[in-house]
Amino acid sequence: MAGVIEVSREKFEELVAGALDTIPPELTRVMDNVVVVVVDDPPEPDLLGLYTGIPLTERGEWYAGVLPDRIEIYRNPIRSICETEDDVVREVRITVIHEIAHHFGIDDDKLHTLGW
Repeated sequence: MAGVIEVSREKFEELVAGALDTIPPELTRVMDNVVVVVVDDPPEPDLLGLYTGIPLTERGEWYAGVLPDRIEIYRNPIRSICETEDDVVREVRITVIHEIAHHFGIDDDKLHTLGW
């Protein structure tokens, strides 16, 4: 991958953990049954992150015994659109927040309206 900024997987995972640490505690307390993982490449081009699961707003009494929701943050696409490590830090944070918003039931249209 020519022109891709070098950020080791370990460092990238630290950036994701750091981004998660910036989520306000009142939100992290209500996050439920969700895992965040770093994946090198997305299942389709141009994705920086992907939320898969049942948003909190759609869960009902029937919700029990299901596998955790999954937030994937894609390392290679983020590295490929960034010019500096500071850009990577910023893009990781934006992507993590964006995908967590989906866990809370906020869709892309609303996120774009809010500036994300």
